[in-house]
Amino acid sequence: MVNMAQPFNIDARHPTPLYAQLERAIRFAIVTGRLAVGDRLPTVRQLAVDLRINANTVARVYAELERAGVLETRRGVGTFVRTSDVPQGAGATGGGRRGASERERKLRGLAERFLADAHALGFSPAEVLEHLRDVVEEGA
Repeated sequence: MVNMAQPFNIDARHPTPLYAQLERAIRFAIVTGRLAVGDRLPTVRQLAVDLRINANTVARVYAELERAGVLETRRGVGTFVRTSDVPQGAGATGGGRRGASERERKLRGLAERFLADAHALGFSPAEVLEHLRDVVEEGA
């Protein structure tokens, strides 16, 4: 089970809805290796108590992540990080060069939007990269 000594980073004062913050935090924990395939997550009730949020919010996030194929719930056992059916390096659009180029196109668009938003806030690309490295290292 995920170590709740370091709970997911949720800020009730932030304008982003709590369910969106929790979904992002769980996905980030998986991407950075803090949560690995097969890891068991806390129960809905336990996570809600730990984060001091409504249990319905946690249940909604778990259900959405299960529909997205990120988590799986085993009745009577718990909720787990799901094994990815997509081979490492292949996109959701399938393997091969076409799938890889579509994946790269989506990543480039995401990166460009992120850099544009960071620039609008006054950050240089170098500052963004440095911060991203720090965040990834902290999450690992």
